[in-house]
Amino acid sequence: MYKHILVPSDGSAAAMAGVDHALELAKKHASKVTAITVTQPMGGQFAFASDLWSPDEAEIKAFDEEQAQNARQILDPIRSKAQALGIPIETIHIPWRLAAAALCEAATEQECSLIVMSSHGRTGMNRVLLGSQTAEVVSRAKIPVLVVR
Repeated sequence: MYKHILVPSDGSAAAMAGVDHALELAKKHASKVTAITVTQPMGGQFAFASDLWSPDEAEIKAFDEEQAQNARQILDPIRSKAQALGIPIETIHIPWRLAAAALCEAATEQECSLIVMSSHGRTGMNRVLLGSQTAEVVSRAKIPVLVVR
């Protein structure tokens, strides 16, 4: 049923609930898994909306190195879990992107049949201020999205 599962993670405990669920599904359906993490540009979600600050080359290099290290810290444990379960896995780090759009594009490019992701369950002003990447993926994805809470 699900031949290729995309599972995003930001390394949080909530995200790991989604990862664990995705790995269970992958084991059950003999699916391949692609674990993915997306790191936003310098300045976060507001980086594209402002010309108030421009980083120099050294700042960009240090930022890129830090983000790559963070991505490894997020993705390596997922790879280890999948390998221990005998699940074929690939890991991807997409830097300098906003998460929801990058996840939807990756799902298409990787020919995934399902996205499994968690939701932090924010409501009210927290959701308005912090956004909901899960809600955006659900609304934009061209394949099924399973939300784990």
